[in-house]
Amino acid sequence: MSLYACISALELGIIFSFVAIGVFFTFRVLDFPDLTVDGSFPLGAAVSAVLVSTGWNPWGALGLSLAAGVCAGLCTAWLHTHLRVVHLLASIVTMTALYSLNLRIMGRPNLALMDQETIFTWAARAFSLSPGSVILWVTGMLLLLVGTLAWWFLRTELGLALRASGNNPIMARALGISTSGMIWLGLGISNGLAAFAGGLYAQAQGSADVGMGIGTVVAGLAAVIIGEALLPTRRIAGILLRICAGSALYRLAMALALSLDTGEAWYSLRPTDLNLVTAGLLVLFLALSSRNKRRPS
Repeated sequence: MSLYACISALELGIIFSFVAIGVFFTFRVLDFPDLTVDGSFPLGAAVSAVLVSTGWNPWGALGLSLAAGVCAGLCTAWLHTHLRVVHLLASIVTMTALYSLNLRIMGRPNLALMDQETIFTWAARAFSLSPGSVILWVTGMLLLLVGTLAWWFLRTELGLALRASGNNPIMARALGISTSGMIWLGLGISNGLAAFAGGLYAQAQGSADVGMGIGTVVAGLAAVIIGEALLPTRRIAGILLRICAGSALYRLAMALALSLDTGEAWYSLRPTDLNLVTAGLLVLFLALSSRNKRRPS
């Protein structure tokens, strides 16, 4: 694997770390299987790309991407808490609706950013960063900020209430915690982070596509599972660190697998085998994670 491919994989790993943290909030903290992120990721990309292409401040475009993702998560929460739709079905309904909404926002299936000002061009000019390193620096600093905020939030009274609602909702309600309100909060945070990652991705890659969200939730889950398999810990800081490490390792493993030159044989890996490689990696690390849980402490 070339150095360029390695750097590109790390950039993707950092960007999808935001998605992984959001998935951690729903699947692990809240115990709510949410597929809305497959729609909120391209939603954030669509909002960011459209606003940047019309001359908006790129930081403001990222902020609105995050807000749009929060709204998407709240729609799923409303379907589940008010209409009593099963959580998985509620997220599928929202994800399906977001596909058409993203098409309407962009006005076309894809949108390219041609010589537009992004947060990366701004940072390269403001801090004299090279084009080859600016994405790593900017996304790394943003991930450090978001990770610190997530660590602080989960240690607050509200964060503890969110964790209690996912761990034991009956006991949480007995203690006066509104579990419905915690669902709204958790889904808003999760999908806001996913849409923020989509906005970052669009500005980093210079384009947005309506189909770019396919497999986003799988990538987030893979990062969480890989982190759990390799770095078992119960501390919040350690959990967030292993999620980010899992996201980077997941992208590096995929890039390495798809860069192997195995010739023209039937068993050779091709870019079209991406989902197959993803499934194989998930099975491998799920097995490792399950083995670690069965091991006596």
